[in-house]
Amino acid sequence: QVQLVESGGGLVQPGGSLRLSCAGSGFMFGIYAMSWYRQAPGKERELVATITRFSGSTNYADSVKGRFTISRDNGKKMVYLQMNSLKPEDTAVYYCSAKWVESEYWGQGTQVTVSS
Repeated sequence: QVQLVESGGGLVQPGGSLRLSCAGSGFMFGIYAMSWYRQAPGKERELVATITRFSGSTNYADSVKGRFTISRDNGKKMVYLQMNSLKPEDTAVYYCSAKWVESEYWGQGTQVTVSS
């Protein structure tokens, strides 16, 4: 059974930090590109960051460059999103995604709320 389980969300003040984690199981984690998406209320889901399967090359949305860092540990089947200097506009449900060719999996999401 394929699973992606996110954790680490919560309420944080502007300027604060959070680290999201995503645990994968039931599929060949190491061959999948891993991504974080987010969806704010009333908005479409948007790609936040991607890390490739082998080289670990990363890409980020312009809105999070310099503040967020995606990383992965293939041995532990984990992907992380370190979020620093958080802003109220970062408030959203954050989803972990795994993609390889036409195979794609999604987690259930974790809520991140940035508010004073």
